[in-house]
Amino acid sequence: MNIYVGNLSFDTSEENLRQAFEAHGEVSSVNIITDKYSGKSRGFGFVEMSDDSTAQNTIEAMNGQDIDGRTIVVSEAKPRQDRGDRGDRGNRGGGGGYRDNNRRNRY
Repeated sequence: MNIYVGNLSFDTSEENLRQAFEAHGEVSSVNIITDKYSGKSRGFGFVEMSDDSTAQNTIEAMNGQDIDGRTIVVSEAKPRQDRGDRGDRGNRGGGGGYRDNNRRNRY
């Protein structure tokens, strides 16, 4: 099961996160998401555990715990949305600009 971990300190390393979660069961992988330009942590990451029941117990145990001075948020990771569609963020129209309806047809 893939577990979302949010509100991480920017100083938290993948090794620190692994150690915290391994106290509850076997961890398959740890991935802290970083900014592609600066390389700095974006404050969240993912921990993968192979056993679903252990992962569920770990979520309950770790949610609200303190790691590196921050209270973390832990939940089951949701599947990533298809970024090709962009949901409601894309294709909002646009063009912008100012249109003065009182000046229409005056030329």
